[in-house]
Amino acid sequence: MMTYPWMTERRFNAYPDYMKRTFGSRVQKLTIDAGFTCPNRDGSKGTGGCTFCLNDAFNPSYCVPEKSISRQITEGIEFHAQRYRRASKYLAYFQAYSNTHGSIDKLDILFREALGHSAVIGLVIGTRPDCMDKPRLDLLRNISSNHYVVVEYGIESIHNKTLARVNRCHTWEETLAAIQMTAEAGIRVGGHLIFGLPGETREDMMQSASVLSTLPLHSLKFHQLQVFRGTVMENEFLNHPSAFEVFTEAEYLNFMVEFIQYLNPGIVVERIAGETPPRYAVSKPWGPRYDQLLVKFENMLAEKNVWQGKLWDDKEEGKTQPVF
Repeated sequence: MMTYPWMTERRFNAYPDYMKRTFGSRVQKLTIDAGFTCPNRDGSKGTGGCTFCLNDAFNPSYCVPEKSISRQITEGIEFHAQRYRRASKYLAYFQAYSNTHGSIDKLDILFREALGHSAVIGLVIGTRPDCMDKPRLDLLRNISSNHYVVVEYGIESIHNKTLARVNRCHTWEETLAAIQMTAEAGIRVGGHLIFGLPGETREDMMQSASVLSTLPLHSLKFHQLQVFRGTVMENEFLNHPSAFEVFTEAEYLNFMVEFIQYLNPGIVVERIAGETPPRYAVSKPWGPRYDQLLVKFENMLAEKNVWQGKLWDDKEEGKTQPVF
């Protein structure tokens, strides 16, 4: 089995450490809302959006589409400097909705504006698997020749029954194709998963580890399901609570400790859980902040003497190579 640089530092391939190894210093993401929508909102493929989606729950206060990209970046730097500390390098994170769901000319203008800021070294582009094609990848490949670029796909689930139930309006097969196509273009591929979507058992969720480990993924984010006020899922949750595998904090941490052991150790883990302001949540959020939850997670890894990839079948290694 291969060894990885993170193995001398922590028990999982943590994103902040990866960025420090790559760039020599802390790198901060700056969330941007460029005013995009989604094909399951604007009628291209459907309406109403994903049943769980409430973008306001994740957008920082400075992040408003009426502001220019440049202004959002400037205000974002100040926002993060006040909450944490000022970084020397930043990534422009096009997060809200589907950020390749527009014309090539529009995308080029917006991405170039972000990269025009002297502190911005690259882009993270959140989008859907069905909002990517060769012309868009050609644009991003051109940008990536001089800048750090990650395309972050909303995977959410590997099960088509779940994707249909939450109104994703795309299939797992489309996700696979987009991941492969993006990696083949030489662009880093990130992904986002939600654990606890309606109709999924914990066995269904655990299956994701082995499936995703064979794909050319650079990074992954994991969130526990959070049901937000004002969403379609709120009504479903209140009317049919038995359809949901709702995690307590302890249950989720134990699940993630097991899950991480089956995950390819080459994949960078950006987050193990989600965090959102309590005012948006239908059910009572867990008490700890994310950084405190992360400490609990790492303590459990140490107590159980486990690490990312401990039970991963390394015979799968080499089938696909992520872009680093």
